[in-house]
Amino acid sequence: MTEKIQAIRGMNDILPAETALWEYFEDTVRGWVRAYGYLGIRTPILERTELFVRSIGAVTDIVEKEMYTFVDELNGESLTLRPEGTASCVRAAIEHNLLYAGPQRLWYRGAMFRHERPQKGRYRQFHQVGVEALGFAGPDIDAEHIVMCARLWRRLGLDGIELELNTLGGTEARARYRARLVKYLERHHDTLDADSKRRLHTNPLRVLDSKSPALQGLIEGAPRLVDDLDEESLRDFEALQVRLRAAGVAFTLNPRLVRGLDYYNGAVYEWVTDRLGAQGTVCAGGRYDELIEQIGGKPAPACGFAMGVERLLALMKTAASAVPGIAPDVYLVHQGEAADRFADQVAERLRDSGIGVLTHCGGGSFKSQMRKADASGARFAVIIGDDEAQAREVSIKPLREAAAQTRVALDEAVDLIRRVCDPRSVIGNQESPSRT
Repeated sequence: MTEKIQAIRGMNDILPAETALWEYFEDTVRGWVRAYGYLGIRTPILERTELFVRSIGAVTDIVEKEMYTFVDELNGESLTLRPEGTASCVRAAIEHNLLYAGPQRLWYRGAMFRHERPQKGRYRQFHQVGVEALGFAGPDIDAEHIVMCARLWRRLGLDGIELELNTLGGTEARARYRARLVKYLERHHDTLDADSKRRLHTNPLRVLDSKSPALQGLIEGAPRLVDDLDEESLRDFEALQVRLRAAGVAFTLNPRLVRGLDYYNGAVYEWVTDRLGAQGTVCAGGRYDELIEQIGGKPAPACGFAMGVERLLALMKTAASAVPGIAPDVYLVHQGEAADRFADQVAERLRDSGIGVLTHCGGGSFKSQMRKADASGARFAVIIGDDEAQAREVSIKPLREAAAQTRVALDEAVDLIRRVCDPRSVIGNQESPSRT
């Protein structure tokens, strides 16, 4: 017997029972970014490895341990499956001169890849939605991004997501802080684990990002970056907080929040929850004012954030708010030669009106077809026999409530079904379910 081929560990199939939730989330996101004037951008899954080494940082877990990197045998180039989306978005903006037309509000979605130990909420192929604002200086755009996130959580019916906020300041402030931090860590060299010792002189801020329980006391006692911040950084950070309070967005200041990517500076933040176990961060971002120049563009300010789709979907499954299911609105039952021909016309007429229709195929008695109609989860069975076909009528039987079957003209059937079905869950409806 031939051995079955299975999916790669940590790279998961999304089966039909899950697809409705994904599509609902994606439809909601499309309406949400449109409301803020963000335009979509799509970048390749494969990029030159140098892009991520330059942007994320050579001495980071992602670049050192997690990237899927290989040499293209045709030309000898080192290529990498993208581990995150910001670097690719910025690269595309530089390559196609998007900033020549002025600042850009962009968004993207897609698969990312990191070779991590698979666990709930952390996969080797995972999906992100990212929002980037290129050419904008803060703090107004920083506040816009955070308020955007708060609005999305409300649209998705999610609660229990809290905002943690910090600032990394400018280049000079980080240099002063780095010197103080290195001196502090050197005094505790024997306490550091192997990763922290390796990063001590190359990337000491990453030590603060360590999740090792043995280092948490040492990290708690470390110098605070805020003590080295310049007046401009402090002023911008305070202005951001003022805007968030005015918008009614609650937050907690976390002076140990540094993010795991080297390109961040200025305000940084994470949206976290305690409902997903160890994988508590569902969305994170901040400013990266030096990244555009770092990749090869003209200096320009920028900021953005990305959210983990799988983690948000896991939260949605536990939320009290209802999410549309995968059932059609109508199961179309038909028997007879004339009925079969008319059924095709009826199905297309219903679909033209934004109604989801599952047409029975394969023949069978009315009784057996009605069993399948009930099992489909459809709200209505639309029944057509040769008598209905000759009269250009249909019979409508509600399947989810105790109501009588009625026989009506096709146009009347369309109006009746549209009135009863929630338009936000009608398959094919062009109105985004996220609009309020």
